[in-house]
Amino acid sequence: MAIVDLKTQITALVKLQELDSEIYALNNEKTAKPQEIKALEISFESKKLGLAELEKKSLDLQKQRKEKELELASNAEVVKKLQGQVYSLKTNKEFQTMQQQIADTKADGSVIEEKILLSFEESDKIKSQIEQENLKLKEDEKIFFAQKNNVQARVKEIDERLSQLDAQRKQIIPDIDAKMLPEYERILHSREGLAIVTVKNNSCGGCHMLVPPQVINLIRMYEHIITCEMCNRILYINE
Repeated sequence: MAIVDLKTQITALVKLQELDSEIYALNNEKTAKPQEIKALEISFESKKLGLAELEKKSLDLQKQRKEKELELASNAEVVKKLQGQVYSLKTNKEFQTMQQQIADTKADGSVIEEKILLSFEESDKIKSQIEQENLKLKEDEKIFFAQKNNVQARVKEIDERLSQLDAQRKQIIPDIDAKMLPEYERILHSREGLAIVTVKNNSCGGCHMLVPPQVINLIRMYEHIITCEMCNRILYINE
């Protein structure tokens, strides 16, 4: 291959690399987007769980209170039944025993009533927490959808830009030698989207390995493709 031809080929490869570097970066960014959305969804769902737990606690309290109310009603029936038996008692001792039993049963009822009142107080507190959590969740939902929409909009931007870059790539491809292109693409895919790099400060622009002066001279001669001994990327001098 003539010197001028190789130099032209290197120039074309450098232009192609500029496109491919952006394509590689955009594809990486796009690949990460589903996980980004997933993380947003997980975060939002965890906030919804907090509200669900409060609502469950509220329902449990209502259930427990109904059980206590039934227990209190049963206690009142026992008191009524015992009081009805007082008139059938014959001795003072029986009367005193019955009165004590009635007092004990009423005391049990008072304990139940106290628990019911405490249950109402706790329910009111939880109700207030649920109201606050609902308001907060509505704001969190707005933020979640806004963030999700931003991610989806960015994916759309990436797709549009990738389409543009692909069109530009197709314009450059015909200028590159049919034997050189597969080699370039092989290196591109094996070296994280970077196949051709400039030598700067006597170092490879890909792996930063020192490039000997004799190799730099060979690069400048444009007689054949020179690759880095360490990373195998194609080397060129930005003149």
